[in-house]
Amino acid sequence: MHFPFPTSTSLSMAVLKFPFFGFLFFSFTIPLFFLHVRSLQFGLDDDLWWLNEEDGEIDMVQTRHDSSKTCDLTSGKWVYDQSYPLYDSNCPYLSTAVTCQRNGRPDADYEKWRWQPHGCSIPRFDALKFLGRMRRKRIMLVGDSIMRNQWESLVCLVQGVIPTGHKMVTYNGPSMAFHAMDFETTVEFTWAPLLVELRKGPGNKRFLHLDKIEENARYWRNVDVLVFDSAHWWTHSENWTSWDYYMEGNYIIKNMNPMVAYEKGLTTWAKWIDLNLDPRKNRVIFRSMSPRHNRENGWKCYNQREPLAFFSHQHVPEPLVVLKDVLRKMRFPVYMQDITTMSALRRDGHPSVYKRAVGQEERQHARDFSSDCSHWCLPGVPDSWNEMLSSLL
Repeated sequence: MHFPFPTSTSLSMAVLKFPFFGFLFFSFTIPLFFLHVRSLQFGLDDDLWWLNEEDGEIDMVQTRHDSSKTCDLTSGKWVYDQSYPLYDSNCPYLSTAVTCQRNGRPDADYEKWRWQPHGCSIPRFDALKFLGRMRRKRIMLVGDSIMRNQWESLVCLVQGVIPTGHKMVTYNGPSMAFHAMDFETTVEFTWAPLLVELRKGPGNKRFLHLDKIEENARYWRNVDVLVFDSAHWWTHSENWTSWDYYMEGNYIIKNMNPMVAYEKGLTTWAKWIDLNLDPRKNRVIFRSMSPRHNRENGWKCYNQREPLAFFSHQHVPEPLVVLKDVLRKMRFPVYMQDITTMSALRRDGHPSVYKRAVGQEERQHARDFSSDCSHWCLPGVPDSWNEMLSSLL
């Protein structure tokens, strides 16, 4: 598998002539290259808190273009493209909640926007090329329901070139796997929104073990490409938290700064990656958080028909500082895939009320129904994440 490390010509020759030097280089310096992270944004469950209500602009980290890279995938614009989408909502692997067309959404333009970086292009997703690169390999997406959103997109992008009877989906505990049999390839999803372990304890109380991960991580072993996300569940409001207590070792903790807890959980994850994976055999990508457009209790995304045009107002979110600090201390080279900036423009891409079949009467009184401004309609925005992912691999 090709790993697109940013090396110079002279350095590449040195690595070829002196393999041991190359090993040391990849082991100790590559993480520094991959820690140039742009404009991640970690939204809260009840609000996309950096959205400017008055002018529709978005508070976003603004960074200078890195001229050392051939293509800055995070800086660009959405371009309307009639040749999209790359599949339709009849893909049999889509869950009902994201099939917005089948659920009665009256417009379809949200399916036709393509992400165009400034100064370069992301190749159109080619299922056969992707499967060829993944031949006899496992790729696993690990995280929350929005990561499953991305998994469904990826499966629909590849499944169309595989004949009936040569593909299937299997289930194993919190994991599900799409099998492309002729390629001996699996595209997998594993549910682990916090990465570390959440367990039931005495009195049916829920304990978030900040220093335990093996129960989840056992599903990640022997996987060639791992794509992670984790942030949404850490920032839930007090009324929506998924645990009653934190635990570290034998210590029970009732209250903790969420960002301190996030750092501890990510550090546990980072230690597992460093101890158990080999950068010569494994590839690890950490996908930035998918933005939510939940202002006005979910109605910020309702009836939106086109992307926002631009960002404004610099802002560095605290979770980004935490995440960068944890990754900076790792030995393993983790690549940060920033999809937050591009997705923040797409408040038109959420299911809103079309997360289920909506009848005519309901459409006329849409505000009587809950609106999903967190997940994404498919086909839609996650297809562009996967086009970017394919180009990275």
